[in-house]
Amino acid sequence: MSSSFEKHQKRRLISSYFSVVLSIALVLFLLGILGLLVINAKSVSDNFKEQVILTIYLEDSSKEVEIKQLEKSLAFSDYVKQTKFISKESAADFMKLEYGEDFLDDVGYNPLKNSIEVNLKADFVTARRLDSITESTMKKNFVEDIKYDKDLVSLMNSNVKRLSLWILIISGIFTGIAVLLISSSIRLAVNSKRFSIKTMQMVGATKKFIRRPFIWRSIRLGVIGSLLALIGMGAVVYYVDKSFPEFDLIQNQLFIGALFGSIFIVGILITWWSTFFATQRFLNLKTDQLYY
Repeated sequence: MSSSFEKHQKRRLISSYFSVVLSIALVLFLLGILGLLVINAKSVSDNFKEQVILTIYLEDSSKEVEIKQLEKSLAFSDYVKQTKFISKESAADFMKLEYGEDFLDDVGYNPLKNSIEVNLKADFVTARRLDSITESTMKKNFVEDIKYDKDLVSLMNSNVKRLSLWILIISGIFTGIAVLLISSSIRLAVNSKRFSIKTMQMVGATKKFIRRPFIWRSIRLGVIGSLLALIGMGAVVYYVDKSFPEFDLIQNQLFIGALFGSIFIVGILITWWSTFFATQRFLNLKTDQLYY
């Protein structure tokens, strides 16, 4: 009878530990996936911003050396990602391909301008910065005009801010849920040992001495759960990067490494915190309250 009871208790204990590890792994995995979305949401938005083109139209009288100097100064600027010179002849050829007819036959000459297309870095694609760049470049006497899509820039920035706000809110809510779920799982595991806790306390063991093995056991479970979550996250990153290379998911290796490290540390901290307060609760209970 005694052996059967011990086996039953051992199975219950293993089942309890398994549920704690599984809860930690699943919650941290989902939290990590949300973190990956946060990192890559910025990357995607930056990619869209860097597609915005600032077009500098040049006077027909502009000299080649002046154009080269302007291109070089732009290329070395902190705010420019890349530049491309478009000759008036290349622009005319593009118009022919686009509209399927030679419009030059109607006007008798090429009215298009030589131009430089500038792609800015994402942090500089704002109305204020673009206006400032436009104002400083227009001071050159061989620059005729500068154009960019102001409405698109305003719409893009407002949507990015709105999306970032919602992602932060959802991340905060999900982090709170993760803490509650892991805490509940650990509290249930500690609850099965409440009589042992009270027995040790009654024979004179200090609270610190009683808590120590529970905390270390929970930390080990947290490490196992965190490692399982990281393996799952790594599999997702590998699959998405292979299936959708255009996302360039692993371009931010520093951020992804920091995310993986944070998930691992969070798993340990939550289990430590949850176990400390769970054992503290039972240590503060009176003996007759253990049955409720």
